[in-house]
Amino acid sequence: MKVARFEDLESWKSARQLVNLVYGMSRHDSFAKDFKLSSQIQSAAVSVMSNIAEGFDRRSDKEFVRFLEIASASATEVQSQLYVALDQDYINPEQFKAVYDHATKTKQLIFGFMRYLKTSDVGRRTSDVS
Repeated sequence: MKVARFEDLESWKSARQLVNLVYGMSRHDSFAKDFKLSSQIQSAAVSVMSNIAEGFDRRSDKEFVRFLEIASASATEVQSQLYVALDQDYINPEQFKAVYDHATKTKQLIFGFMRYLKTSDVGRRTSDVS
């Protein structure tokens, strides 16, 4: 698949799904009333998606990798905040697992893409990447 825009990246698509999962679970019941936590977890999820997109427009793969590292760290932040939501009974264990596992999947896609960018001699805009 030729990548012409950030929306073509599998890691960005996965991050978008993560955002939708986080927003979906954090808008219900007592979770929604905890404005600080719901805002923080939503911001962390959006950061994953945004940093992938922003890194795409950087001048070098080295800079892109830096933004992907930030995106991965934000996905880990989502995972950490899920524990708070679980411990406060805002979500059930099944919701926790679904979102946690999707954040893990997103990080795996990001890590794979970072590996590709670090080892490839081909420019990212003209090659097949995820």
